[in-house]
Amino acid sequence: MQIGVVIVNEIELISFWQKEESVAHIHGWDFSHIDGRYTEETDLPWDYQSIILHYLKPEMKLLDVDTGGGEFLLSLHHPHTNTSATEAYPPNIQLCRETLLPLGIDFRAGDGKDILPFDDAEFDIVINRHGDFNAQEIYRVLKAGGIFITEQVGAENDRELVELLLGKVELPFPEQYLEKVRKQFRNAGFDILDERECFRPIKFFDVGALVWFARIIEWEFPNFSVDTCKDRLLNAQRVLERKGCIEGLIHRFLLVAEKVK
Repeated sequence: MQIGVVIVNEIELISFWQKEESVAHIHGWDFSHIDGRYTEETDLPWDYQSIILHYLKPEMKLLDVDTGGGEFLLSLHHPHTNTSATEAYPPNIQLCRETLLPLGIDFRAGDGKDILPFDDAEFDIVINRHGDFNAQEIYRVLKAGGIFITEQVGAENDRELVELLLGKVELPFPEQYLEKVRKQFRNAGFDILDERECFRPIKFFDVGALVWFARIIEWEFPNFSVDTCKDRLLNAQRVLERKGCIEGLIHRFLLVAEKVK
């Protein structure tokens, strides 16, 4: 909960949650609104950035599929003239046009699930963090011997939190398991160089942060609202008061694949 906010009754609690719901939007992929109010991805058994940098050389042509707002891509400090990116979410498309294009990065609007707007065998490395992908398209745009590196959100991500707020609902992405994705890439003509999968804690230290999160991650929390889930939120508040946090599990997996020469 924000420092200085003291909740004394259910009416104030619900009013606070409604305010969090009303401001639930992001610019790029920025969760700073709930900094210090939740934790996740603090102990993944791999470092996605380090793995990319292990393979990436300045002369290589790099493509980031579903780049979000380009924040992670820019953190790689790859030469901009050798860097390309795609994004499909309309607010992020505009953000990327404003931030990436002026730097000389080749940004193009496009969905990772569809045909990528690039030529055959154009890239040495394609990366994708938590975005959509098409194994055949990645194979097409990679050069022979090119590398694909992805960290993905697994099918069972945040299920304890979803069930706390909504009860049992269907998995939004039931194909998102390492075993299934590995098979897709092998069938597309890749050799698998590295593969890992894990479940790690996600913790919320106030229910308002969880409300904001659930509204942002709407595909995991379908039709969630404070009004329709009020009783479940009050129960979450009791869990918080009893345990000191509300805890679930994130589901992540990593895949590094090489296009067969």
